[in-house]
Amino acid sequence: MELDGVRGHDAQAENGDARDAAVVVPVLERDDGPQLLFTKRADHLSNHPGQMSFPGGRREPGDEDLQATAAREAHEEVCLEPEELEVVGRLDDIRTVTGFSVRPFVARVPDREYEPCEHEVAEVAILSVRALTDLDNYYSEFRDHPHYGRIRLHYFYVDGYTVWGATARILVQFLELVTDWSIPADADAVVDADADYPM
Repeated sequence: MELDGVRGHDAQAENGDARDAAVVVPVLERDDGPQLLFTKRADHLSNHPGQMSFPGGRREPGDEDLQATAAREAHEEVCLEPEELEVVGRLDDIRTVTGFSVRPFVARVPDREYEPCEHEVAEVAILSVRALTDLDNYYSEFRDHPHYGRIRLHYFYVDGYTVWGATARILVQFLELVTDWSIPADADAVVDADADYPM
C-alpha cells in the first residue's frame, strides 16, 4: 500500500446546499500489513444506526475548517488526540442520502488500543487492508435510487463486519488510490429499488 496516491490526488469538492461533515480515514501500520480503523455506530442513533463508519461527524460553528471537524470528532469518538493525526491528504467529498457533504481526510495514526469514547459509538474495529482488497470479501449491486438514478452499492465483508453505504464509497476510492485493487467491471447483481440489502 502506497499513500502517495492520496498525497497526489486532486480531491473534488462537493458543491450545493448539503450540510458539512468530515471524517478521518485512520491508517495503522502493523507487522502483518496496514489496517484501517472503523467505528460501529450505536443502534439508538437516528442516522445510520449500527452501520460501520470512519470517525467523524457534522461541522460545528467553532470548527476552524473541515480538517478541524474531522480531528475533533475522532477525538470525541475514539479518543484519538489531534497531535496523533498525521494527515496525508484527502479524498473526494461525497454526498450522503441524509443530506450531508462529507470530506474524508486520510491520516496515519498510532497502533494502540482504541475504545469508544461516547455513546454514539458501539464498537471500534480494526480491519486489514489485505482482507478489504480480497475480492472474495467484496460484493456490489446496481439499484435504482429515487433521487440519483441507477447507483452501484458496495459491500465489504470482513471479520464479521459489513462496510457499506457512504463509508464503502469512501473506502473504494481510498483502495483504488493506494493499492492495485479496483472495482470489478461488472456488479454481482441488479436489484429493484426496494430489494432487501444484503447484510
